[in-house]
Amino acid sequence: MDVTWPAAVAIDAAVWLVWSAAVGWRQSRRAVADLQPRGLERIRPWERNGHWYVQHVGIRRWKGWLPEAGTWFGGVSKGRRPPTEQGGWGRLAAECLRAERTHVGIAAATPVFVVWNPAGLFVANVMFAVIVNAPCYVVSRSARARAEAVDRRRHA
Repeated sequence: MDVTWPAAVAIDAAVWLVWSAAVGWRQSRRAVADLQPRGLERIRPWERNGHWYVQHVGIRRWKGWLPEAGTWFGGVSKGRRPPTEQGGWGRLAAECLRAERTHVGIAAATPVFVVWNPAGLFVANVMFAVIVNAPCYVVSRSARARAEAVDRRRHA
C-alpha cells in the first residue's frame, strides 16, 4: 500500500485513537468475576509483591505523571483502594489486571501498522506503542502485585 507520510501519520493517529478507545471500552465492560489472572498474567516470585518494580524501575518517582483513564468508560480508578463493600484490595487487584489487559490489547494492534506505513514510520509506531503502554502496564502490574499480597494477608 503506497501512502504518503502525512496521510500515514493521520491514519496512524486515527487507528491508535479508535483502537485504544475500543479496547478500553471493551475491557471496562468485562465483569469483575472475569478478572482472574491466567498464564503469564500471574504474579511471579521474582516480582516480590511489587517491590521489584519499586526498587529496580523506580516507579514511585514517575508513576504520578501517568494519566488515570480507568474511569473513562465507567470503570474504577486505581488511584485509591475501593471501599471494603466494593471489594477492597481484591477489587483493586482486579482493576489493575483490567488495566494490564487494556494496555497489552492496545499494543497488540502494532503489527497492523506495517500495512500502510513506510519502514521508518512503522518503527516509530512500534516505539510509540512501547513508550505509551509499557509504563502504564508496569505501574498496573506493580500495584496489582501489592494489592494481591495485601488481600492474601487479610484473608489468611
